[in-house]
Amino acid sequence: MKVTEHFQNAKGKTLISFEVLPPLKGSMQGIFNTLDALMEFKPPFIDVTYHREEYLYKMRPSGYYEKSSIRKRPGTVGICAAIMHRYGVDAVPHLICGGFSVEETENALIDLNFLGINNVLALRGDARQFEDKFTPEANGHKYALDMVRQIADMNGGKYLDANIVGGEATNFCIGVAGYPEKHFESPNLISDLHFTKEKVKAGASYIVTQMFFDNKKYFEYVEACRAAGIEAPIVPGIKPLTKRYQLNSIPRKFFVNMPEDLVKAVVKAKDDEAVKEIGIEWAIAQSKELKAAGVPCLHYYTMSETEIIRKIASTVF
Repeated sequence: MKVTEHFQNAKGKTLISFEVLPPLKGSMQGIFNTLDALMEFKPPFIDVTYHREEYLYKMRPSGYYEKSSIRKRPGTVGICAAIMHRYGVDAVPHLICGGFSVEETENALIDLNFLGINNVLALRGDARQFEDKFTPEANGHKYALDMVRQIADMNGGKYLDANIVGGEATNFCIGVAGYPEKHFESPNLISDLHFTKEKVKAGASYIVTQMFFDNKKYFEYVEACRAAGIEAPIVPGIKPLTKRYQLNSIPRKFFVNMPEDLVKAVVKAKDDEAVKEIGIEWAIAQSKELKAAGVPCLHYYTMSETEIIRKIASTVF
Protein backbone atom coordinates (compact mmCIF):
# COMPACT_ATOMS: atom_id res chain seq x y z
CA MET A 1 0.00 0.00 0.00
CA LYS A 2 1.17 3.53 -0.71
CA VAL A 3 2.22 5.79 2.14
CA THR A 4 -0.43 8.32 1.15
CA GLU A 5 -3.09 5.59 1.23
CA HIS A 6 -2.09 4.84 4.82
CA PHE A 7 -2.64 8.51 5.62
CA GLN A 8 -6.06 8.48 3.98
CA ASN A 9 -7.11 5.28 5.73
CA ALA A 10 -6.08 6.72 9.11
CA LYS A 11 -8.90 9.32 8.77
CA GLY A 12 -7.03 12.01 10.67
CA LYS A 13 -5.39 9.73 13.24
CA THR A 14 -1.65 10.30 13.64
CA LEU A 15 0.38 7.28 12.51
CA ILE A 16 3.86 6.26 13.60
CA SER A 17 6.81 5.21 11.43
CA PHE A 18 10.47 4.41 11.97
CA GLU A 19 13.66 4.78 9.97
CA VAL A 20 16.48 2.22 10.17
CA LEU A 21 20.04 2.07 8.86
CA PRO A 22 21.43 -0.82 6.84
CA PRO A 23 24.08 -2.72 8.83
CA LEU A 24 27.77 -2.30 8.15
CA LYS A 25 27.96 -5.32 5.83
CA GLY A 26 26.84 -7.43 8.72
CA SER A 27 23.87 -9.39 9.94
CA MET A 28 20.26 -8.32 9.56
CA GLN A 29 19.71 -9.35 13.16
CA GLY A 30 20.39 -5.86 14.45
CA ILE A 31 17.57 -4.45 12.32
CA PHE A 32 15.27 -7.28 13.34
CA ASN A 33 16.09 -6.68 17.01
CA THR A 34 15.20 -3.00 16.59
CA LEU A 35 11.96 -3.62 14.75
CA ASP A 36 10.89 -6.59 16.89
CA ALA A 37 10.85 -4.20 19.84
CA LEU A 38 8.90 -1.51 17.94
CA MET A 39 6.28 -3.56 16.12
CA GLU A 40 3.89 -3.27 19.09
CA PHE A 41 3.18 0.28 17.89
CA LYS A 42 1.92 -1.07 14.54
CA PRO A 43 3.85 1.17 12.14
CA PRO A 44 2.25 0.96 8.68
CA PHE A 45 5.61 1.53 6.98
CA ILE A 46 9.34 1.47 7.73
CA ASP A 47 11.98 3.60 6.00
CA VAL A 48 15.39 2.15 5.10
CA THR A 49 18.20 4.57 4.31
CA TYR A 50 20.63 4.37 1.40
CA HIS A 51 24.29 5.33 1.69
CA ARG A 52 26.53 6.40 -1.15
CA GLU A 53 29.98 5.00 -1.71
CA GLU A 54 32.99 6.23 0.18
CA TYR A 55 36.63 6.31 -0.84
CA LEU A 56 39.52 4.59 0.88
CA TYR A 57 43.18 5.12 0.06
CA LYS A 58 45.29 1.96 0.36
CA MET A 59 49.05 1.97 0.17
CA ARG A 60 50.47 -0.30 -2.53
CA PRO A 61 53.84 -2.10 -2.17
CA SER A 62 55.31 0.56 -4.47
CA GLY A 63 54.53 3.19 -1.86
CA TYR A 64 51.82 4.85 -3.92
CA TYR A 65 48.25 5.12 -2.67
CA GLU A 66 45.43 3.45 -4.56
CA LYS A 67 41.98 5.04 -4.42
CA SER A 68 39.16 2.52 -4.05
CA SER A 69 35.41 2.94 -3.74
CA ILE A 70 33.40 0.97 -1.19
CA ARG A 71 29.82 0.88 0.06
CA LYS A 72 29.83 0.45 3.83
CA ARG A 73 26.06 0.02 4.13
CA PRO A 74 24.76 -1.85 1.08
CA GLY A 75 21.54 -3.82 0.79
CA THR A 76 18.70 -1.30 1.08
CA VAL A 77 16.52 -3.04 -1.51
CA GLY A 78 17.05 -6.49 0.01
CA ILE A 79 16.46 -5.18 3.52
CA CYS A 80 13.13 -3.68 2.41
CA ALA A 81 12.08 -7.03 0.97
CA ALA A 82 13.09 -8.80 4.20
CA ILE A 83 11.13 -6.31 6.33
CA MET A 84 7.99 -6.75 4.24
CA HIS A 85 8.31 -10.54 4.37
CA ARG A 86 8.97 -10.72 8.12
CA TYR A 87 6.52 -8.11 9.40
CA GLY A 88 3.94 -7.64 6.67
CA VAL A 89 4.42 -3.86 6.70
CA ASP A 90 5.31 -1.61 3.79
CA ALA A 91 8.92 -0.63 3.33
CA VAL A 92 10.10 2.72 2.00
CA PRO A 93 13.60 2.53 0.50
CA HIS A 94 15.58 5.73 0.21
CA LEU A 95 17.13 6.27 -3.22
CA ILE A 96 19.88 8.82 -3.60
CA CYS A 97 21.43 10.61 -6.54
CA GLY A 98 25.00 10.39 -5.27
CA GLY A 99 26.99 7.51 -6.69
CA PHE A 100 24.36 6.26 -9.12
CA SER A 101 23.90 6.76 -12.85
CA VAL A 102 20.40 7.22 -14.22
CA GLU A 103 20.54 3.68 -15.58
CA GLU A 104 21.49 2.25 -12.18
CA THR A 105 18.62 4.22 -10.67
CA GLU A 106 16.23 2.78 -13.23
CA ASN A 107 17.48 -0.75 -12.54
CA ALA A 108 16.97 -0.26 -8.79
CA LEU A 109 13.42 0.95 -9.40
CA ILE A 110 12.74 -2.06 -11.63
CA ASP A 111 13.94 -4.37 -8.83
CA LEU A 112 11.69 -2.58 -6.35
CA ASN A 113 8.75 -2.93 -8.71
CA PHE A 114 9.41 -6.66 -9.13
CA LEU A 115 9.42 -7.04 -5.33
CA GLY A 116 6.08 -5.29 -4.96
CA ILE A 117 7.60 -2.28 -3.21
CA ASN A 118 5.65 0.76 -4.36
CA ASN A 119 7.01 3.50 -2.09
CA VAL A 120 10.31 5.36 -2.42
CA LEU A 121 11.90 8.42 -0.82
CA ALA A 122 13.85 10.34 -3.47
CA LEU A 123 16.86 12.22 -2.11
CA ARG A 124 19.89 13.92 -3.53
CA GLY A 125 22.11 12.61 -0.75
CA ASP A 126 25.13 14.18 0.88
CA ALA A 127 28.58 14.99 -0.40
CA ARG A 128 31.21 12.33 0.13
CA GLN A 129 33.27 12.56 3.26
CA PHE A 130 36.05 15.14 2.84
CA GLU A 131 34.32 16.76 -0.18
CA ASP A 132 33.13 20.32 0.26
CA LYS A 133 30.19 20.00 -2.13
CA PHE A 134 27.97 17.36 -3.68
CA THR A 135 29.33 15.83 -6.89
CA PRO A 136 26.91 13.77 -8.99
CA GLU A 137 27.89 10.51 -10.65
CA ALA A 138 28.77 10.65 -14.33
CA ASN A 139 25.41 10.43 -16.13
CA GLY A 140 23.70 10.66 -12.78
CA HIS A 141 21.17 13.04 -11.30
CA LYS A 142 22.40 16.32 -9.85
CA TYR A 143 19.19 17.06 -7.95
CA ALA A 144 16.42 15.08 -6.26
CA LEU A 145 13.98 16.84 -8.59
CA ASP A 146 15.58 15.03 -11.53
CA MET A 147 15.10 11.68 -9.81
CA VAL A 148 11.47 12.48 -9.02
CA ARG A 149 10.93 13.16 -12.73
CA GLN A 150 12.55 9.85 -13.66
CA ILE A 151 10.34 7.92 -11.23
CA ALA A 152 7.27 9.77 -12.48
CA ASP A 153 8.25 8.86 -16.05
CA MET A 154 8.40 5.19 -15.08
CA ASN A 155 5.00 5.53 -13.44
CA GLY A 156 3.85 6.59 -16.89
CA GLY A 157 5.56 3.64 -18.59
CA LYS A 158 8.44 5.75 -19.94
CA TYR A 159 11.94 4.24 -19.65
CA LEU A 160 15.40 5.52 -20.55
CA ASP A 161 15.50 3.34 -23.66
CA ALA A 162 13.31 5.18 -26.16
CA ASN A 163 12.92 1.92 -28.10
CA ILE A 164 10.81 0.46 -25.31
CA VAL A 165 7.24 0.99 -26.40
CA GLY A 166 4.39 0.11 -24.07
CA GLY A 167 6.66 -0.53 -21.10
CA GLU A 168 5.01 -1.55 -17.85
CA ALA A 169 3.99 1.49 -15.83
CA THR A 170 5.23 1.37 -12.26
CA ASN A 171 3.12 2.63 -9.38
CA PHE A 172 5.51 4.32 -6.98
CA CYS A 173 4.38 6.72 -4.28
CA ILE A 174 7.19 9.27 -4.16
CA GLY A 175 8.29 10.97 -0.97
CA VAL A 176 10.80 13.83 -0.74
CA ALA A 177 12.66 15.65 2.02
CA GLY A 178 11.63 18.95 3.57
CA TYR A 179 13.65 21.33 5.70
CA PRO A 180 11.82 23.41 8.35
CA GLU A 181 15.01 25.45 8.82
CA LYS A 182 15.73 25.36 5.05
CA HIS A 183 18.31 23.22 3.26
CA PHE A 184 21.76 24.50 4.16
CA GLU A 185 22.61 25.11 0.51
CA SER A 186 19.50 27.20 -0.19
CA PRO A 187 20.00 30.97 -0.02
CA ASN A 188 16.68 31.37 1.82
CA LEU A 189 13.47 29.54 2.69
CA ILE A 190 11.57 30.98 -0.30
CA SER A 191 14.08 29.43 -2.70
CA ASP A 192 13.97 26.16 -0.80
CA LEU A 193 10.16 26.08 -0.98
CA HIS A 194 10.27 26.80 -4.72
CA PHE A 195 12.19 23.60 -5.40
CA THR A 196 10.07 21.61 -2.95
CA LYS A 197 7.01 22.75 -4.88
CA GLU A 198 8.68 21.73 -8.15
CA LYS A 199 9.24 18.24 -6.75
CA VAL A 200 5.57 17.97 -5.80
CA LYS A 201 4.52 19.23 -9.25
CA ALA A 202 6.83 16.62 -10.80
CA GLY A 203 5.15 13.77 -8.94
CA ALA A 204 6.09 13.72 -5.25
CA SER A 205 3.13 12.83 -3.02
CA TYR A 206 4.37 13.58 0.50
CA ILE A 207 7.20 15.27 2.41
CA VAL A 208 9.25 14.03 5.37
CA THR A 209 11.13 16.69 7.29
CA GLN A 210 14.66 16.89 8.48
CA MET A 211 14.89 16.54 12.26
CA PHE A 212 14.10 19.61 14.32
CA PHE A 213 13.93 20.34 18.03
CA ASP A 214 11.61 23.33 18.02
CA ASN A 215 8.03 22.54 16.97
CA LYS A 216 7.49 26.17 16.09
CA LYS A 217 9.87 25.64 13.17
CA TYR A 218 7.71 22.79 11.88
CA PHE A 219 4.43 24.67 12.21
CA GLU A 220 5.90 27.72 10.49
CA TYR A 221 7.26 25.49 7.73
CA VAL A 222 3.88 23.88 7.12
CA GLU A 223 2.25 27.30 7.02
CA ALA A 224 4.87 28.52 4.53
CA CYS A 225 4.37 25.43 2.36
CA ARG A 226 0.62 25.93 2.27
CA ALA A 227 1.05 29.61 1.43
CA ALA A 228 3.32 28.57 -1.45
CA GLY A 229 0.67 26.18 -2.78
CA ILE A 230 2.25 22.96 -1.52
CA GLU A 231 -0.62 20.75 -0.35
CA ALA A 232 1.21 17.43 0.11
CA PRO A 233 1.15 15.82 3.58
CA ILE A 234 4.16 16.93 5.65
CA VAL A 235 5.51 14.34 8.09
CA PRO A 236 7.65 15.64 10.98
CA GLY A 237 10.90 13.79 11.58
CA ILE A 238 11.89 13.35 15.25
CA LYS A 239 15.25 12.40 16.71
CA PRO A 240 15.89 12.45 20.46
CA LEU A 241 19.07 13.98 21.79
CA THR A 242 21.06 11.26 23.57
CA LYS A 243 24.56 12.62 24.28
CA ARG A 244 26.00 15.95 25.38
CA TYR A 245 28.34 16.30 22.38
CA GLN A 246 25.29 16.31 20.08
CA LEU A 247 24.60 19.90 21.15
CA ASN A 248 27.41 20.78 18.74
CA SER A 249 27.57 17.83 16.35
CA ILE A 250 23.91 17.89 15.26
CA PRO A 251 23.83 21.61 14.39
CA ARG A 252 27.17 21.23 12.59
CA LYS A 253 26.14 18.19 10.56
CA PHE A 254 22.43 18.81 10.01
CA PHE A 255 22.27 22.63 10.19
CA VAL A 256 19.45 22.76 12.74
CA ASN A 257 19.13 25.00 15.79
CA MET A 258 18.81 23.85 19.38
CA PRO A 259 16.23 25.67 21.55
CA GLU A 260 17.78 27.55 24.46
CA ASP A 261 15.76 25.65 27.09
CA LEU A 262 17.08 22.35 25.74
CA VAL A 263 20.65 23.63 25.63
CA LYS A 264 20.50 24.88 29.23
CA ALA A 265 19.07 21.59 30.49
CA VAL A 266 21.75 19.53 28.73
CA VAL A 267 24.58 21.78 29.91
CA LYS A 268 23.42 21.34 33.51
CA ALA A 269 23.12 17.54 33.20
CA LYS A 270 25.67 15.65 35.27
CA ASP A 271 26.36 12.92 32.68
CA ASP A 272 25.17 11.40 29.41
CA GLU A 273 22.62 9.25 31.21
CA ALA A 274 20.96 12.43 32.45
CA VAL A 275 21.24 13.92 28.94
CA LYS A 276 19.47 10.86 27.56
CA GLU A 277 16.54 11.35 29.93
CA ILE A 278 16.33 15.03 28.98
CA GLY A 279 16.31 14.05 25.31
CA ILE A 280 13.56 11.51 25.87
CA GLU A 281 11.35 13.97 27.73
CA TRP A 282 11.94 16.65 25.10
CA ALA A 283 11.02 14.27 22.27
CA ILE A 284 7.90 13.15 24.17
CA ALA A 285 6.79 16.76 24.58
CA GLN A 286 7.48 17.44 20.91
CA SER A 287 5.57 14.34 19.86
CA LYS A 288 2.54 15.04 22.03
CA GLU A 289 2.20 18.58 20.74
CA LEU A 290 2.58 17.47 17.11
CA LYS A 291 0.11 14.64 17.57
CA ALA A 292 -2.41 17.00 19.18
CA ALA A 293 -2.03 19.24 16.13
CA GLY A 294 -3.10 16.33 13.90
CA VAL A 295 0.09 15.66 11.94
CA PRO A 296 -0.34 12.72 9.55
CA CYS A 297 2.49 10.70 11.05
CA LEU A 298 5.35 10.94 13.53
CA HIS A 299 8.52 9.65 11.89
CA TYR A 300 11.28 8.59 14.29
CA TYR A 301 14.93 8.37 13.29
CA THR A 302 15.89 5.33 15.35
CA MET A 303 19.69 5.39 14.82
CA SER A 304 19.70 1.98 16.58
CA GLU A 305 18.50 3.65 19.82
CA THR A 306 15.73 1.08 20.20
CA GLU A 307 14.91 1.44 23.89
CA ILE A 308 14.91 5.23 23.72
CA ILE A 309 12.48 5.27 20.79
CA ARG A 310 10.34 2.66 22.53
CA LYS A 311 10.08 4.80 25.69
CA ILE A 312 8.99 7.78 23.64
CA ALA A 313 6.47 5.85 21.53
CA SER A 314 4.96 4.03 24.52
CA THR A 315 4.22 7.39 26.16
CA VAL A 316 2.82 9.08 23.05
CA PHE A 317 0.88 6.21 21.44
